[in-house]
Amino acid sequence: MKPTLLILAAGMGSRYGGLKQLDPLGPNGETLIDYSIHDAIQAGFGKVVFIIRKHFEKEFKNKVSDKFSSKIEVVHVFQELDSLVPIEVNREKPWGTGHAILVAKDVIDEPFAVINADDYYGQSGFKLMAKFLSNQCSQSEFSMVGYRIKNTLSDHGSVSRGVCSMDSDNYLIDVVERTKIEKSTNNSIIYIEGEESFPLAPETIVSMNFWGFHPTVFPFIEQQFNDFVMANQNNLKAEFFIPLYVNDMLQRDIIKLKVLESEDKWFGVTYKEDKETVMDSFLQLVKNGIYPSPLWS
Repeated sequence: MKPTLLILAAGMGSRYGGLKQLDPLGPNGETLIDYSIHDAIQAGFGKVVFIIRKHFEKEFKNKVSDKFSSKIEVVHVFQELDSLVPIEVNREKPWGTGHAILVAKDVIDEPFAVINADDYYGQSGFKLMAKFLSNQCSQSEFSMVGYRIKNTLSDHGSVSRGVCSMDSDNYLIDVVERTKIEKSTNNSIIYIEGEESFPLAPETIVSMNFWGFHPTVFPFIEQQFNDFVMANQNNLKAEFFIPLYVNDMLQRDIIKLKVLESEDKWFGVTYKEDKETVMDSFLQLVKNGIYPSPLWS
């Protein structure tokens, strides 16, 4: 059975200022999602599941899904404020990336990868992940694609990344979410906590939310999410991030998680100012013969 690709596309891109998942960035109007789907198909994925919001379903299908629905099985699932939430809570947005994965529990029965809709991951990551999901993934062994921090920064502001610690066999020890990583004035890399800054080595491996899971993870996520909601029902900004339950599973020796290192350069549109750089990058990839133009015929 071919693995599935789960794409987190429900976010509204608050820092970017719009629905960046639908922004045309390729030479022929391709979106970041288009390139991810293309790379996933080439790597051997057999199904894509989109996590979206109901209010932009029609626009999303018209601009994104319909163009490749004949090339790969496509499923849409909606992440809403009350999706699988065990109690009534007064919030303005859903509960984060872990919550987004949970809402897909009824449509995925095979090993699956998770990515963000607004990131470009490069072709090698999809090949590494497809191989792992097809040959190695089990209920006790998951994976993630890790990137060098130097290859994942924006020139226009700070980024959030999961900073990884691994053992000598490239199994994850833990991942710590750093919400403000940026280039300093001397072009070194730092992360900021409160009023202090700390250095990060350029070769540091970070998570870009490119995970590989076995479907047996869903009951565990559900229990962790229910506990999280009960503990944070009065915290309207609390988010159930993927590393929260991954770290818990690691610490309890429920799983091992293999880090698959990619040397590809990430790019995305964290800020509006990133758009021109991303468009230039895709144009160069097309000129170098990495992608056909147009991407979909």
